[in-house]
Amino acid sequence: MNNSVIIQGVSKQYGSKKQPVVALSDISLDIATGELFGLIGPDGAGKTSLFRILTTLLLADKGTASVAGYDVVNEYKAVRKIVGYMPGKFSLYQDLTVEENLHFFATIFHASVSENYHLIKDIYEQIAPFKDRRAGKLSGGMKQKLALCCALIHEPKVLFLDEPTTGVDAVSRNEFWDMLQLLKKKGITIIVSTPYMDEASRCDRVALIQNGSILQVNTPEAIISGFTQPLYAVKAPGMLALLKQLKETPGVLAAYPFGEYHHVVMQSNTSLPLLRTNAEVKAVVPNIEDCFIQLMQHHA
Repeated sequence: MNNSVIIQGVSKQYGSKKQPVVALSDISLDIATGELFGLIGPDGAGKTSLFRILTTLLLADKGTASVAGYDVVNEYKAVRKIVGYMPGKFSLYQDLTVEENLHFFATIFHASVSENYHLIKDIYEQIAPFKDRRAGKLSGGMKQKLALCCALIHEPKVLFLDEPTTGVDAVSRNEFWDMLQLLKKKGITIIVSTPYMDEASRCDRVALIQNGSILQVNTPEAIISGFTQPLYAVKAPGMLALLKQLKETPGVLAAYPFGEYHHVVMQSNTSLPLLRTNAEVKAVVPNIEDCFIQLMQHHA
């Protein structure tokens, strides 16, 4: 299978030489053509810096990268013609209407809404009733759909979406991922960054990134299957004191807050002893977030 994106040894830092801030550290990654790929990590992990390098908006300090066969430095003009980019912050013209924004971005790329309408039809029909509304007056979910339409209107080969579901409600998040699955069927390579670990399961493969370094690249299923230690969810009155007690319990490898519970990782072939008579304890199946926490501890 051909690769749409090839990254080799990319590094980037900000600040002065005396006090550098490392954004990316020796990133190497291949993303297949037609893949829905997730870049998963918390804020400040380096996701946006990598996206800006791949979309020719930022120069790397070291390394090389290509998108659809074009070098992002030497052939940046060609890259810009074949990528769609949806930044994390809503960046369309808020004083223009929905329809005006769409026609404006089509014109920039010497395209037209009519010739590429097939790419955005399913998405645009959801915001068409608001086509005369100024973009700044749209809801978060509607802004998201308009931005996606504008990123698609010139028929890009590779689509970069930087935290597209941040700040929108759960229903809009699910709708957005459903739309991405439809776009994938059209043959577009889609690369999505997100801080939401639960969205990893919607991707073909994911890269877990932290402090500018890739911790692991694999399918979500393969990453989860690599978590082999017993895992428990524990809840009781006085959760802060309980967390301290869990960390001091023999056989506990890790304990951390997880929603309304604490998750507790035990040594292999051991079980969690009953610490309190009023505690709720249950064995649970790990998810991507558990795996990410475990990887961070291994790389600490």
